[in-house]
Amino acid sequence: MVDLAAVKAAGEAKQKAEQARAEAARTGTPPAAAGRLVFDVDEAGFETQVLQRSAEVPVVIDFWADWCEPCKQLGPLLERLAAEYAGRFVLAKVDVEANQLLFQQFGVQSIPAVFAVVAGQALPLFQGAAPEAQIRQVLDQLVQVAEQRFGIVGAPVAAEAAEEGAPEPQQPVGPYDGVLSLAHEALDKGDLGGAVQAYKNVLAEDPAHPEAKLGLAQAELLQRVQGVDPQAVRKAAADAPGDVQAQIAAADLDLVGGHVQDAFGRLIDTVKRTAGEDRNAARVRLLELFEVIGADDPRVGAARTALSRALF
Repeated sequence: MVDLAAVKAAGEAKQKAEQARAEAARTGTPPAAAGRLVFDVDEAGFETQVLQRSAEVPVVIDFWADWCEPCKQLGPLLERLAAEYAGRFVLAKVDVEANQLLFQQFGVQSIPAVFAVVAGQALPLFQGAAPEAQIRQVLDQLVQVAEQRFGIVGAPVAAEAAEEGAPEPQQPVGPYDGVLSLAHEALDKGDLGGAVQAYKNVLAEDPAHPEAKLGLAQAELLQRVQGVDPQAVRKAAADAPGDVQAQIAAADLDLVGGHVQDAFGRLIDTVKRTAGEDRNAARVRLLELFEVIGADDPRVGAARTALSRALF
């Protein structure tokens, strides 16, 4: 029998975290900086704010300095475009005077200079105060590459939440209680296909709905392990460490069985020793398992750090 206790506990923890963030938004208390489209970053916060986040959304880096006149023209333009693109990328601003190490690590020759980090990989974009049309073309290519090569699609945010520092909406935008009840009932009855479809119906209308996102992640995980032979799956993974699909299947079983760190560690090791499509498949499944457990779980935070190190 598959032990669902860990999955259910994770679901409750994530729901509480979502409620806490919604309460923070209601009272006007800003949530974590991770919800911002434009933010300052320094050497101390680079791994968390840029490397880890780049596994979920392209991070554009603007290297600037107060004495740089072209920077004063480019910076506001990039901030405006970050709001306009509404979550398809985020903008990290690096003051080179205060962060010489980052300046050197990226090999910046002069400023303004703009780079991107996608799935932990640094990509040079352009240098100097380029025309807006050219910048838009570069950003469109970045978003396309992130989606096609890495499977990374930034989460869209509403226009009113696209301002710097504004919290992303956490509350549902429509009355989905009836659909969610049907999804829960289907899940309880073992109708995983029905549950998956019901959650997808909610997300088609409200892509950021926290309960539907969590429910879909759980239902799809249970659907993947339904009817499999655990012993056969684990034997296949043990016999073929280089078989990415075997490792992914075993990681699913690890998580459903409550072995969260084993599941995360297995996929991170797979990312380390693979490349190309195989590496991306392992990375994407790991991000899906993060959704099941919840971003506020410390094991997810530790695994994100390990993933960013494996990718970068």
